[in-house]
Amino acid sequence: MTRLSVEMLAADTVAPITSAGHAQLGIAVLAGIAVIVLLITKFKLHAFLALTIGSLALGAFAGAPLDKVITSFTTGLGSTVAGVGVLIALGAILGKLLADSGGADQIVDTILAKAGGRAMPWAMVLIASVIGLPLFFEVGIVLLIPVVLMVAKRGNYSLMRIGIPALAGLSVMHGLVPPHPGPLVAIDAVHANLGVTLALGVLVAIPTVIIAGPLFSKVAARWVDVQAPDRMLPQRPSEDLDKRPGFGATLATILLPVVLMLAKALVDIVVDDPTHTVQRVFDVIGSPLIALLAAVIVGIFTLGRPAGFTRERISGTVEKGLMPIAGILLIVGAGGGFKQTLIDCGVGRMILEISKDWSIPALLLAWLIAVAIRLATGSATVATVSAAGLVAPLAADMSTTHTALLVLAIGAGSLFLSHVNDAGFWLVKEYFGLSVGQNLKTWSVMECIISVVAGGLVLLLSLVI
Repeated sequence: MTRLSVEMLAADTVAPITSAGHAQLGIAVLAGIAVIVLLITKFKLHAFLALTIGSLALGAFAGAPLDKVITSFTTGLGSTVAGVGVLIALGAILGKLLADSGGADQIVDTILAKAGGRAMPWAMVLIASVIGLPLFFEVGIVLLIPVVLMVAKRGNYSLMRIGIPALAGLSVMHGLVPPHPGPLVAIDAVHANLGVTLALGVLVAIPTVIIAGPLFSKVAARWVDVQAPDRMLPQRPSEDLDKRPGFGATLATILLPVVLMLAKALVDIVVDDPTHTVQRVFDVIGSPLIALLAAVIVGIFTLGRPAGFTRERISGTVEKGLMPIAGILLIVGAGGGFKQTLIDCGVGRMILEISKDWSIPALLLAWLIAVAIRLATGSATVATVSAAGLVAPLAADMSTTHTALLVLAIGAGSLFLSHVNDAGFWLVKEYFGLSVGQNLKTWSVMECIISVVAGGLVLLLSLVI
């Protein structure tokens, strides 16, 4: 695995705000992360506040002047929000249009009408993967839970046989495939190519979701043989609508940004001439901002209008889509501030100097760091942004494909072993009516499988590309 020399790093980053030695910096990093973990897990403080305080603590333990620490944190926060904030906002709008117009329900109902019997778990993982592309994990769960319960109840399936594939599809999309916030932040932090990361992310996601979804659900159903809980199903958005968009138009709208970004990556490889007109055109229309903006604009006409939405209703849907992401944007921004504080304190240089003599590959190191932070904080997003900041210097002399694989290694590690300090753990437990032990044997094991399989596939890919 390639490594970055200290001299090259010095040329690419700002001067450290402290000249602390390796021992002091190592203690500072551990102390800063410990503060974040303690504030999130023990005192239940919001991750935005925990990351802010942890960044200041990191600088203080490293012996840096407080004014320079504040400057580093605010600079990192601003640059991160500028880099991914608009993309997260556009993704939230598209997801809200998809849900409120009944487009998501249309995809679900169409696929379920074609599936039955042994094909049902595969249909559920397909539904979750498609729906999960533009939706945040929590929104996807709320949207799919009525479908999971309905299918399990009416078809007399084990809840795990239907639920695990749906959860696997959502989780894999959330951790590995942009435009989800985690992968976007990691891409921004290590300066990866979004199109290449997206393509490799899909390549890794397909076998991962098959193993952790339909295949593992057979085992999970034997371990925890429960039926769908007898309670009122949550209302589906389209139940209040007289009409809803068609399956083809909805699917095309969801996949539009993915197609545009992949097309840009393909043109970059085939043409490989920044001055060529074709490449310049695709550099614009395949950029994440334009691709997602195009999907939102198209969605207004392919999702909102067919559902009978007035201009006022569409405007209200856009506004409602933006409101819930304030917390996500602040967490992502604070994670960027923490990352910049790490870099400016010289932590990146320290990691390079220490790890250059190790035999451990950079991709495995990134996965392990993300796993450790995920286990401690319970947050995949916090794990992603923190790990990306720590290992970002390792990407400076990597190839385009290996930089993309670094992002995926971080994303895979951030999904490892969801347990009692993860909000998603309790969300799944309550919706499915499981005990803590049952949830650990199903949901938590599924997350471990996703993390290990995806991490292993990333390492294998790094050997051949």
